[in-house]
Amino acid sequence: MADRIANFFVVYWSVLKPIIEISILWFVFFRIMIFFEGTRAGQVWKGIFILVLAFFLAQKLGLNTLDWILTKLFAISVVAIIVIFQPELRSGLARLGQPHLFGTGLKAEEIDELIHHLSMALAYMAQRKIGALIAIEREDRMKTYIDSGIEIDGKITPEFLETIFTPNSPMHDGGVVIQGNKVTAVSCLFPLAQNPYISHTLGTRHRAALGLSEETDAIVLIVSEQTGLISMATNGRLTQGLSREDLSQNLKSLLIAPSQKVAPAAQV
Repeated sequence: MADRIANFFVVYWSVLKPIIEISILWFVFFRIMIFFEGTRAGQVWKGIFILVLAFFLAQKLGLNTLDWILTKLFAISVVAIIVIFQPELRSGLARLGQPHLFGTGLKAEEIDELIHHLSMALAYMAQRKIGALIAIEREDRMKTYIDSGIEIDGKITPEFLETIFTPNSPMHDGGVVIQGNKVTAVSCLFPLAQNPYISHTLGTRHRAALGLSEETDAIVLIVSEQTGLISMATNGRLTQGLSREDLSQNLKSLLIAPSQKVAPAAQV
């Protein structure tokens, strides 16, 4: 009886093993593509995929010269990948060691209030061309950047944010970090973007916003002191020229989880 059970598991394991391995590899590949989507590394991954496809075709069709070239190319690909993906790999490894606290931990009503206060404050500062830099913490902890500034514990109101960024005020330089519905720190230092392809016309605030969004999953809001335009940086991407309504909609889509969104009541 024991032999039958053992044989049963051996047979079924021989069938399940390749399925499990393929599933794991596919899941890992899928997560890598999602992680690099829209970045410079994402374009490189597509190029690597094309080269791998060309390599298999060269082998199947007996194209010996092309096969030899691609074989030598893949031999140095490990070092090349490390060099090319260095910023992305550093960011990804840093995130692995961080605890994941889903979203802001706020209820939908509290997030709506937060968005309302932020949109009011940014619209006011944009109208008067008051420069601002605000980071909203999500899953990635921002303790390193909080420690670089002045820690406070203030409830968010439009007037409070406007006071912080008023020119010549003691705390207007640097960025503000928001955790939940509180201003946790002001005058924080954010890393500048490492992407060599970003526009040279962007100022320090926009570069710092992009840099922080490359290192963490924070939502970073910017008001330009020169143009008064409102911008948002997420995942290394910058969206400029947002209206107050656009800003509110973008924040809702990023901060409110699908399970928290309530369908509007049917009108009678």
